[in-house]
Amino acid sequence: MSGTEHVKHYALSILLPMLLMAGVTYGVGRAILAWPTRETSVSRSLAADRTSLWNTLTDVGSSLSDTPYIVALTVIAAIVFRLVYRRRREPIFLIVAVWSQSLIFLAISAPVGRHRPPVPHIDQAPPTSSFPSGHVSAAVAFYCGMALVLTTHVRNRVLQVLIWALGIAAPVAVGFSRLYRGMHFLTDVLWGVLLGVGCVVMAARAILYRRERQRSELVRSA
Repeated sequence: MSGTEHVKHYALSILLPMLLMAGVTYGVGRAILAWPTRETSVSRSLAADRTSLWNTLTDVGSSLSDTPYIVALTVIAAIVFRLVYRRRREPIFLIVAVWSQSLIFLAISAPVGRHRPPVPHIDQAPPTSSFPSGHVSAAVAFYCGMALVLTTHVRNRVLQVLIWALGIAAPVAVGFSRLYRGMHFLTDVLWGVLLGVGCVVMAARAILYRRERQRSELVRSA
């Protein structure tokens, strides 16, 4: 494949989907502001039932997707994948999945400008707005991206299920923790999940499964 074809491929399979996801995310965020939901009751209910134990547990849960940890873990995982699998596909996939959701989040959260829930915030509120949840989208992109790579190279069904259970459990823990700690509304968390999933699917189609799709197309055309 020539250099021009490479540029065209990545523009259509990565850049264009990112722009579409950013546009839809912005539109949904502005729609939520225009037609307010009744989510405040969920945030207030969780805030009213806080305990020292759950404060501690959700601190751990939220930290699973803190930016410094996600950045460090992504770099470490990419290096390990490169050394173990001896190819660039897996590390590039993971980097694209994680950083694409981050770029969309950074580009959209401030223009949407949704205030955080009107309850006491256990964590310090970063300068970004509440919609969408960057913690959750990053958790989905990293942990589910890791699960996708690992299960691609594992044939044991029990181990595959265990890996995916852990890969899904981490974003769930992050999402609940962010809700509990008063940092996000429910729709912020739900859209964070969708954004993370979208970036994983986009990166997988563009990079991780690209050659398999090309071979399938050649077989069908033969």
